[in-house]
This record gives sequence, C-alpha cells and structure tokens, in this order.
Amino acid sequence: MKLRGKLARAMICGVALAVGAPAVMAQDIADPGRATGYADLAAQPDWGGIWYPDWTLLFSTRGARPVLTERGRQLLDAYNASIAENGPNQEAQAMCLPPGLPGLMQQPYPIEFLYGPGRVTILTEAYEQARRIYTDGRTLPVDFDLFYNGNSVGFWDGDTLVVDTNGLSPRTNIVAGLPHTEASRVHEHIWRDGANMFVEFTITNPELLAQPYVTRVAYKLDNEFPLREYVCSENNRLQAGENGANIDLGFEHLDEPDPFGPAPAGD
Repeated sequence: MKLRGKLARAMICGVALAVGAPAVMAQDIADPGRATGYADLAAQPDWGGIWYPDWTLLFSTRGARPVLTERGRQLLDAYNASIAENGPNQEAQAMCLPPGLPGLMQQPYPIEFLYGPGRVTILTEAYEQARRIYTDGRTLPVDFDLFYNGNSVGFWDGDTLVVDTNGLSPRTNIVAGLPHTEASRVHEHIWRDGANMFVEFTITNPELLAQPYVTRVAYKLDNEFPLREYVCSENNRLQAGENGANIDLGFEHLDEPDPFGPAPAGD
C-alpha cells in the first residue's frame, strides 16, 4: 500500500525518532518575511471587493464541449443513461460535498480575494470554501494527497494570476458526469478588466480528455452585499430509494401545526 502526504511523513518522522535518528524535513517553501512581504502586496493589482457571477457574459465565456477519449465517453454515456432512467442524482448536494474545480468557481454565488505574503486566498460564499493559492515559489507536490480543491500554486504575470492545480478528488468533476482522476491538471489565468473579473480554466487529463478542455467564467464587482453564511446541511435530507438519491428540503414541516401554539398578538 502506498502511503502519501501527511500520513507518510508522520510515520517516517515517528520511525526516525524511535531509532534515535534526527528527523530532517526538506523545506523548499520560501519565507516572504513579514516586514517586506506585506509591503510587496502594494505592487499587486487591486481585486478588493465582492465579485458576483456576471450572467450577461455567460454565453460569451462558456467553453466548447470537452473532446473525450473512449474511456471518457464511456463514463459520460453511463452518467447520461442514469439521468435518463432515474433523474438527477443529487447525493453530493445532499451530503454538502464541495464541487471542486472548476465547479466551485462556477456557482451562482459571490467570491472575494484576500492577499497575504506568499498567498492569495479566494473565499467563496458557496459551501463557505477557502481556496489557498500559494505564490511563495513552491512547486506542485509530486506525491500528492487528494482534496476537493486540490493543491494550488501560482505566480503573478503582470496583473494576471497564473495558477496550477493537481490532486483533485475523484468525487469532483471536470464536467457533470466526468469525474477527475489523479491525472487531472487545472491551469488557470485570473485577471481583471475594468469592473469584470475573468477566470479561464484549461483542464488536461489524458485518461479522459482527448485534448485540453478550456472554459471561462466572468464576475462583476458588486459591493452591495457582503459574503453571507452558506450552511448547506441546514434542511438537506437525503432520500434513497429505488430511483437513486435525491434531496428533500424538509418543507413538509410547513404544513404541520406549530408545537408552541400560535404566536402572541403583535408578533
């Protein structure tokens, strides 16, 4: 069995300590330094504020359909056949599983950018996620763990943030019905053009995609409302039956009598 990531490192350190050998961990992560690190942020573009999906640019930014390998076509055909027979399977939504990339950035909810030395963090209202993009010079891990948002590193090319991501969980999708595998890589360009923000994805996966799949999303600056709480598990109930899994939002309780009786007059 192959041990990976933190578990493997923890076990290696434990063995080294047990036999009395010093545990030396490689450190290739640059330390930007507090004094100079925050000063350097002034040179980066201003992406402050709340960014909402810009539906007026939806069709001009949507990419072409992905070109699939034979394996990719088999998976997508099986998914479409299941939808036709049973309807949409919403198990992931009912379990509040985050959609990963690119799905997280395609939700109909706002996002916000936070800058720090050696890092850009994207806060998303959807699923209350925090995407950490490290810009401290580290490289993508080779022996990586699998996460819903993967492992992301980036750098600034002028006013454009260039990001590479690997290690995306197979419970997330390239497109609906086409799950990521360990071979997936997501390459992003993020830039601002006036009151709009654009994120372009180039997804490669030689197992499932016959050529890179390119898609784009657009946002507009709108500071009328801040990011709000997104409590996915509230009222979500998974219904498992002969037609697969679906969601019951729990609205049946609206027809039930209030156990506390009628509200006092004036309330």
